[in-house]
Amino acid sequence: MEKAAITLELHNEDKELVIDEIMRRYGQDILQLTYSYVKDRAISEDLTQEIFIKCYRKLHTYNKNAKLKTWLCRIAINHCKDYLKSWYNRNVQVSKFESPQSTESTPEEEVIQRSEEEELVDVVMNLPTKYRELIYLHYFEEMTFKQIAEVTELNINTIKTRMRKAKTLLQEMLGGS
Repeated sequence: MEKAAITLELHNEDKELVIDEIMRRYGQDILQLTYSYVKDRAISEDLTQEIFIKCYRKLHTYNKNAKLKTWLCRIAINHCKDYLKSWYNRNVQVSKFESPQSTESTPEEEVIQRSEEEELVDVVMNLPTKYRELIYLHYFEEMTFKQIAEVTELNINTIKTRMRKAKTLLQEMLGGS
């Protein structure tokens, strides 16, 4: 009966009312589904919002032969998988920037090393995205410019120019050292 009510409403032009009803009925289910993929409440809430925005935009493509919840879950699953495969999810986590610690260093050296690494991570994270991405791929993932060009679909000369600019920005942000 619930499906029928929404299906009938989908014929109306007022998409805002329809999406409000869909969110009311399925919001918690979608939130739990996204949480099962990302295991982080804040991220799952953000993804759920994005999923309902996508649903709103694609409402006209809904095949009324399928259950609305099934259609919505498919959108959610695909969105979660895209997020999990995304560069942002895989790389923009401070813990992934950490380098292996040397077993030969003293505790004082380890503290200094960790402090310097944290400062570098903070500075890199404050770079504009187009520079941060290249710095990460080159120095932290150890990709060549050719590999970066393949991943980013940028021209190698563009990458070289942006890397020079990124290095200059990093030097300025680190106080010219």
